[in-house]
Amino acid sequence: MAYLIEQKLVIGVASSALFDLSASHQVYLDRGPEEYRKYQETHLDTVLGRGVAFPFIRRFLNINKHHPHEAPVEVVLFSRNSPETGLRVMHSIAHYGLDISRAAFMTGKSPYPYLPAFNASLFLSANEDDVRGALACNFPAGLVLPSRTEDDEADEELRVAFDFDGVIADDEAETVFKRNNDVDEFHAHETLNVGTPHRPGPLATLFQKLAAMQRLEEQAQQRDPAYKKILRIAIITARNAPSHERVVTTLKSWGVAADETFFLGGMDKSRVLAVFRPHIFFDDQLSHLKSAGGTIPMVHVPFGVANVRAGDGL
Repeated sequence: MAYLIEQKLVIGVASSALFDLSASHQVYLDRGPEEYRKYQETHLDTVLGRGVAFPFIRRFLNINKHHPHEAPVEVVLFSRNSPETGLRVMHSIAHYGLDISRAAFMTGKSPYPYLPAFNASLFLSANEDDVRGALACNFPAGLVLPSRTEDDEADEELRVAFDFDGVIADDEAETVFKRNNDVDEFHAHETLNVGTPHRPGPLATLFQKLAAMQRLEEQAQQRDPAYKKILRIAIITARNAPSHERVVTTLKSWGVAADETFFLGGMDKSRVLAVFRPHIFFDDQLSHLKSAGGTIPMVHVPFGVANVRAGDGL
């Protein structure tokens, strides 16, 4: 029996993250909502190009194909479109064979208040205001950044990479570092608190539920030694010894682990990203969100002290 939505790992994705809406969005900006509606109706049967999050979403949905009895994951479309203007998006979803049947069309309003109603552990969007609004309400969200989309359909593996502080964990340690930009003070603080797990960050639940998917894979491999795992998770953090120990303490207290963990000590993360080649990488600092060739889908999580903007009043 398939899981109920309350038990699934649900990802909410905006049409702006799933597809390339640059042309239609420009029509909206230049000519207004009525011309935008006419444009979408005229181009109803023109399939939208793949967006930054497309390769990740396609592979994420494949988890259900490998575990059809449980069908443990789901993707819900969240859109500022009306149902009428959103028809082109739904037609494109059908064209690509994406198993997405649930949707929320908000007719100009932000969709993020409905994330809890769909049990979403992540909201991906190219609209920064929507992402920041979601995070301000303690909803998990990330801003997809422009990149050249590559999608090797022969490769079924799903590779997901996370930064640690401000993403999986809260920004307590980052706050200590930002206070004086003092690495020694940061290490001293983390060593003193090595036995105290970090509080969960905005994407902690997503990480934990992906770890649960890995347990499903392990069970499948026990039943069938020929089963090939399709999910790999990595943590890529600027930490190094001795502050690495608190990362281990935190994950152990949650009962989860990553397949690969990198403590880079400030080394450029793109060096590891170029080898791991994730289909999505989450980081709270824009300066870390770069890769060789710009072909890795990057997601900014504008959370915590690293992302306070002038005028935020914090």
